Amino acid sequence: MVEQDKCRKHIFISGNVQGVGFRFFTYGQAKALNLRGFVKNLPDGRVEILIEGSERAVNELMRHLRKGPSFSKVTNMDIIEEEYSNAFDDFKIRLHNDSIIL
Repeated sequence: MVEQDKCRKHIFISGNVQGVGFRFFTYGQAKALNLRGFVKNLPDGRVEILIEGSERAVNELMRHLRKGPSFSKVTNMDIIEEEYSNAFDDFKIRLHNDSIIL
């Protein structure tokens, strides 16, 4: 059974989003909003984010992501709604090989 007011979104962000602190920006915003999941750079230049938490907090994070940190430029956000699964115990920054760096 899905917990009320909980959601899960898988987000792929395109633009100038690597090498500009986007993962650390996302990490800080997600932690402040008490969200769980991960962020990582993809080899094709996009950033992948999988987040779970309250619908309000997830929507707030997405609002921040559309703007990004000061040196980034988001040109596209592909958002896939998935079934909430409570699969994460925290929010992490991952590398390409899924090892955790923070």
